[in-house]
Amino acid sequence: MSDAPPVRTAHPAGATTPALDALYASPPPWDTGRPQSALLDLAESGVFHGRVLDAGCGTGEHTLVAARLGLEATGVDLATTALAAARRKARERGLTARFLRHDVLDLPALGQSFDTVLDSLVFHGFHTRDRGRYVLGLGAVTAPGGRCFLLSFRDEPPGPSGRVHRVSPEEIRAAFADGWAIDAIDPVTVDSSLSAPADRIRGWRTSLTRL
Repeated sequence: MSDAPPVRTAHPAGATTPALDALYASPPPWDTGRPQSALLDLAESGVFHGRVLDAGCGTGEHTLVAARLGLEATGVDLATTALAAARRKARERGLTARFLRHDVLDLPALGQSFDTVLDSLVFHGFHTRDRGRYVLGLGAVTAPGGRCFLLSFRDEPPGPSGRVHRVSPEEIRAAFADGWAIDAIDPVTVDSSLSAPADRIRGWRTSLTRL
């Protein structure tokens, strides 16, 4: 397997629809047609509750996991082709979920509060100012006492390629130092179409509580 992980590109503010839709012209590496195992495990353990937001939902697998549990689920993304696929999956599976074209860097503009917020490979794509803006947005839409679960690439093994999309526990703790309790940063694997099941990419699953 290559040292470089598959890149889950965070959608920049103002990005054009054609550029974003090009990401989904064929299934990107992070879109395996099923939920990420690390997040599915959480869902099946019963920690998802209330109103659920899937930030950067792509084709909606994690939004639909929440819907399957009978929760009020909303997924947001900027890629119209991904959202169309998500809505099609919902119809085919007989599930009710809401999918909105919305920039994850402007989550407060949703004007809503959620009890559970999911991030599958979005946070680690932002840096410096955009990372701070994104984290502030997560805080604005997560209800006090609500939970946020992030999946990101792990900062190991060391190597130059793809490193921009890897984060350390220290970076995660620094980003969520204000207004959050960090409950756990667990080592997990990240599912990808670029790797065999026995050779998955290493990641962190961060569990947070909004104070």
